[in-house]
Amino acid sequence: MADAPTTEPVYKTDALIAEDIDSYLAQHQDKTMLRFITCGSVDDGKSTLIGRLLYDSKMIFEDQLAALENDSKRVGTQGQEIDFALLVDGLAAEREQGITIDVAYRFFATEKRKFIVADCPGHEQYTRNMVTGASTADLAVILIDARKGVLVQTRRHSFLCHQLGIRNIVLAVNKMDLIDYDQSTYDAIVADYQAFADEIGIESFTAMPISGFKGDNITANSENTPWYEGPPLVAHLETVELASTQSAEKPFRMPVQWVNRPNLDFRGFSGLIATGTIRPGDPVRVLPSGKTSTVSKLVLYDQDIEEAQAGQSITICLEDEIDCSRGNVLAAADDPPEASDQFEATIVWLDDDAMLPGRGYWLKLASQTVSATVAEPKYEINVNTMDHLAAKTLELNSIGVAEVTTDKPIVFEAYAENKSLGGFILVDKLTNRTVGAGMLHFSLRRAQNVHWQPTSIGREDHANLKNQTPRVLWFTGLSGSGKSTIANEVEKALNLMNRHTFLLDGDNIRHGLNKDLGFTDADRIENIRRIGEVAKLMADAGLIVLTAFISPFRAERQMVRDMLPEGEFVEIFVDTPLEVAEERDVKGLYKKAREGKLKNFTGIDSPYEAPEKPDITVNTVEMSPQEAAQHIVRSLGALK
Repeated sequence: MADAPTTEPVYKTDALIAEDIDSYLAQHQDKTMLRFITCGSVDDGKSTLIGRLLYDSKMIFEDQLAALENDSKRVGTQGQEIDFALLVDGLAAEREQGITIDVAYRFFATEKRKFIVADCPGHEQYTRNMVTGASTADLAVILIDARKGVLVQTRRHSFLCHQLGIRNIVLAVNKMDLIDYDQSTYDAIVADYQAFADEIGIESFTAMPISGFKGDNITANSENTPWYEGPPLVAHLETVELASTQSAEKPFRMPVQWVNRPNLDFRGFSGLIATGTIRPGDPVRVLPSGKTSTVSKLVLYDQDIEEAQAGQSITICLEDEIDCSRGNVLAAADDPPEASDQFEATIVWLDDDAMLPGRGYWLKLASQTVSATVAEPKYEINVNTMDHLAAKTLELNSIGVAEVTTDKPIVFEAYAENKSLGGFILVDKLTNRTVGAGMLHFSLRRAQNVHWQPTSIGREDHANLKNQTPRVLWFTGLSGSGKSTIANEVEKALNLMNRHTFLLDGDNIRHGLNKDLGFTDADRIENIRRIGEVAKLMADAGLIVLTAFISPFRAERQMVRDMLPEGEFVEIFVDTPLEVAEERDVKGLYKKAREGKLKNFTGIDSPYEAPEKPDITVNTVEMSPQEAAQHIVRSLGALK
């Protein structure tokens, strides 16, 4: 143990500390920044490698080092003085199990460059975490345990990195010290990976033998691998070309995040430049409207600047007062991106609940948010064999290709060309969970060939002719609750009031329009989507439309509500307890379902999601169908 100090410790004043901080910032402010991830299979040494990088770059404080030494002794690291993985594995569960669960981000710097590294989990169940880390990375370090070679997760993560547009890939064959730095084993692993890389379209990668534990080929070339002639890992990271440099050379695009209007004398459009370079005097186009103007000035913080490039957040002022708001995209006037509402995309499913084709999700792309549906997948991708498999849906961590339709055109570019305008997430409308991540390939040709045809007579003209306000009266409830009976009584009452109506009944529609649909969750969703579209057309014709469908899912009822103008969708909950509906069992369906002869029956082996805030509720235990109908008509009020 070192002798105790004989003099009082010297503490830095606030001024000296501030001086150190200013010196540090000045030293690093002009350096470029590389974002990269480490990924691969479980226990390939990802966390250890990052810990080694932090240690060798002297990015660890003395108290951290002391705590690290104590933690290493406590977890029992088989003769190892320091367990570098503990620098990164911050969750208690990670330290207990010796695995990475969440994505851990760490900063370090060398003399030439700054770095942000994401340590991504290796387990398949945490694929969604890995996708999160890879989405902003310029480079991926794919680690392989030299004792195990290329594994399933090596393939999965490599495929995901390639799909996510990472073109700089380092194949780090780790733990070379455990195979006595054998070149033949290393060469066999690289050859195996090369064959896989060729199969999935990875054009090039940089392979190197390393030991995160021993430090071989991390900051300097190791004497243990004299046969390796490439650069050490850090040297490669310091010199690889950044994606932002390439982005600056592409056409200008900036999604508008905020309209900056602090006073009546200033109006600017703020956002992060995705690609390209912009200067005052450049012509720009606002999309999707297509209106053009010229940049009058660029503002960074409170200073006017003469040029801005990809990666900078700025405010752009235009010479003309044109309509532009959050969700629009400012682009080079002579080279704008496309706008469309139908696409092909690769989707990585991130939710425990499987994807439901036809269900409405929020799609968020850059600053744009729209409602979107995903069709049944064209195929699912087996990341082990790259085979295209038939699939009805996508389960957790599945990767597939499907068509995506949005409720209005969005501005986009293929993900391979522009991550900002090509990458999106899907969000569940009810729970706000992020359920999927996707990469747009191209717009569908039919989206460009189909256009809205303007008509002279609109929905208001149809309604005025009938002297009424169009509405969709949406009856929902369990089978046997009395929906059809009550809807029929309501239509009779409205008919006596000289209202123009039409009743769409669930069973009747399945004899024709929807006779091709079954009763799976996906088919039920498509059933309601079609009915919603028909009901909307009838409402456009000025009719009062009554629909009697179980419509078991809240999301689809909300989807139909969103199709119509505010106030025209009236959700009527026919509230009948399951035991009462089952006692009635007019059609004998509950009995068949209980006997296992009828699958996917609502209330038995398929869920019913009761409305949380229905517009009207009728209880058929307390009311007769006629009384329920009268209550509904009274609740609707005077209809024009």
